[in-house]
Amino acid sequence: MRLFPLLLLAVPALTAADAPPPADTAPAVLVPTIVARFPHDREAFTEGLIWHRGYLYESVGLEGQSDVRRVDLATGRVMARGTIPPGVFGEGLAAWKGGLVSLTWHGGTAYRWNTATLKRTGTAHYRGEGWGLTTLGDSLVRSDGSATLTVHDPASFAVRRRIAVTLNGKPVDQLNELEAVDGAILANIWRAPFIVRIDPASGRVTAIIDLRAIVAEIGISDDIEAVANGIAWDAAKRRLFVTGKRWPTMFEISLPKG
Repeated sequence: MRLFPLLLLAVPALTAADAPPPADTAPAVLVPTIVARFPHDREAFTEGLIWHRGYLYESVGLEGQSDVRRVDLATGRVMARGTIPPGVFGEGLAAWKGGLVSLTWHGGTAYRWNTATLKRTGTAHYRGEGWGLTTLGDSLVRSDGSATLTVHDPASFAVRRRIAVTLNGKPVDQLNELEAVDGAILANIWRAPFIVRIDPASGRVTAIIDLRAIVAEIGISDDIEAVANGIAWDAAKRRLFVTGKRWPTMFEISLPKG
């Protein structure tokens, strides 16, 4: 596999005029193996996905359709849901101290949820857009579609620091759904069949996960919004799940070392 054409597809900021990076500095390209397939709600406009306490929790977007839901992995059945007010577009989702936190696209409001009842228990506020959200150590990390991730205090939502994400020295924008895995951050690239693995200390992309075969299997060519979006990590069983907006399938995948 030639890495440079892959990077042209994965990172819109790169152009054909850019010189290929030296091979020894290029991030690893990881082609996943599909371990299992599970049903997924074909109508779910997936914005956030996590594994928490034995279940998948999913944040679904679009105004008037947004909710946070608990999902049975084996059947894809929605077991419970908490609704987001009409006119609000739900976005990323993370767990914090037994509860859940979800973002909204515009308006800078984050909702707090009771995990058991999926009732809203409070709000928090931030500046800018909300796209993806994940828990990293004692912080929450938010994406907003730019090449910068924002690290928040989970209680106050105060900004602790920002992470400028780069691939071979170039900014990587369109960062969307996030998931922390073994101290790294995985991020979907909006409308691209790739996930990047980010070192949160430096912001450097250390690997690219190539989802092109999975996207091809889904085969939804008539819906431009049916993009790969949704990463969940079951740390106890070390299982990684991926899906997409309006995808009928949830995939468990394994990655080669790299």
